[in-house]
Amino acid sequence: MNFDPCMKHKLVRRTVRGFAEAELGPIAHEIDREARFPWEVIEKMRPLNFFGLQVPKEYSGADLDSISYAITIEELSRVSGAVGLCVTVHNSVGVFPLLKFGTPEQKRKYVPLLATGAHIGAFCLTEANAGSDASNVETLAVLRGDKFIINGTKIFVTNGGVCSLPLVFAMTDPEVPGGNASVFIVEKSMPGFSVGEIEDLCGMRANPVSSLFLEDTPVPRENLLGHTGEGIKIALATLDAGRIGIAAQAVGIGQAAFEASVKYSKERQQFKKPIASFQSIQNSLADMATELDAARLLVYRSCALRDAGRPFGKEAAMAKLFSSTIASRAASDAVQIHGGYGYSREYDVERFFRDAKVTEIYEGTSEIQRIVIARTVINEPL
Repeated sequence: MNFDPCMKHKLVRRTVRGFAEAELGPIAHEIDREARFPWEVIEKMRPLNFFGLQVPKEYSGADLDSISYAITIEELSRVSGAVGLCVTVHNSVGVFPLLKFGTPEQKRKYVPLLATGAHIGAFCLTEANAGSDASNVETLAVLRGDKFIINGTKIFVTNGGVCSLPLVFAMTDPEVPGGNASVFIVEKSMPGFSVGEIEDLCGMRANPVSSLFLEDTPVPRENLLGHTGEGIKIALATLDAGRIGIAAQAVGIGQAAFEASVKYSKERQQFKKPIASFQSIQNSLADMATELDAARLLVYRSCALRDAGRPFGKEAAMAKLFSSTIASRAASDAVQIHGGYGYSREYDVERFFRDAKVTEIYEGTSEIQRIVIARTVINEPL
């Protein structure tokens, strides 16, 4: 086991960090306050393959390994959690299912459009009565001739306000236990498809999270992803991959909170000395540093297993559970270290505090991660 990053991974980190600090750093505070999606930066990211990080070169992608992918998401999220969220959701739950389950024709038609950023992707599962319980989805797809007619409403769709090629989870036979769920490739231009208002969220405010409406939307039969009834299978595989990205995002946010805390504690004077000289502050910084390193290693382990073609669901869940927990803790400690200033919108740690919390919720809540982990370890041989 080699813990020394290879030259490739060092280069990826240096390159993405430089881009994020130069392009996102000056506007990160502004786009959060205004809840504005930074199209001007997205345009610069497109030719750099940020939207095709693990897409094979034949489909216009960068063809990176999973650790490089995690490093990219971490470094973007270290500066702007909302932009890191856009990129990880697009790559992990927007593009990945198409690569894994798509037909050759579907891949040729859609993957290059996503990989180049011409279209932004999303995975639409959550509904008013279906979140952790995917079997309770009410969106219905009925086959009529050569088209599925889809009716339903999806809520809290990450990238919802800007996605033009979402994957929609719908029931194709409500009489079958579990609803015989399926996944469909939907184009924004299809009749009956519309976007709701952008949610006014606590954190990740620069990501346009919204509802999506499908009213008698005709989707060609050839846009069925995989086979009818494979929805749960596709969703579970997709979420396993997605959890690596969210774990990496959480590490990035936690890292930003840690760095801000170190910097502030060395500058802030109390009792005629920097507060970094006080044991209680040092304890907090030591815990942050240790926990962030542990979280990063959990992320990299799940990445290594994935690239080796080995099962990684449990490890991805562990990485997501732990990373999101320590990101929230690090951000909370950062606010405490900053004192009254930490509670002010003028300081970035307040944004980190808001952004970190949601990493414990989306792509499966922390409670769901524990269920995934427990089910696996119970059934594993001792």
